[in-house]
Amino acid sequence: MRVSKENYYLDIARTVSERSTCLRRRFGAIIVKDDTIVSTGYNGAPRGRANCSDLGFCFREHLGIPRGERYEMCRSVHAEANAIVAAERDRMIGSILYLCCTSPEDGAIMGGTNSCMMCKKLIINAGISKVVVRDDAENFRVIEVSDWITDDDSLSGKFGY
Repeated sequence: MRVSKENYYLDIARTVSERSTCLRRRFGAIIVKDDTIVSTGYNGAPRGRANCSDLGFCFREHLGIPRGERYEMCRSVHAEANAIVAAERDRMIGSILYLCCTSPEDGAIMGGTNSCMMCKKLIINAGISKVVVRDDAENFRVIEVSDWITDDDSLSGKFGY
């Protein structure tokens, strides 16, 4: 049986996540337009800086910061942000971003994730139209980025994802 196009791209995003240097969660993102991969990204420290995997600890975890909060304290650039900065603007308009999160311990898919508020803003401004998030080996969610505009969670006072 032939794999669906969504799962094909999500499989690639999962492979990209294997480059992540985060000790909490490994994310892989790919941006696709017209069935062509525009760019890829994974979460890790900015070029030239030490990664958490090299340091042997997570600064946010060391400070007791819960998931989804205080991302300015994170050493990593998120997968979505890295994919966006690596892409040409005109190739992102109307594109789809595929996102997969895996466990650093065993590489298992970590379902139920989503982009953080900062990445949502970047995705909106990049002109990306949909985000497809892997929940398990075969299931995924399709999020219309326009919903993030009308349902502005930055006004809710809730943090995390």
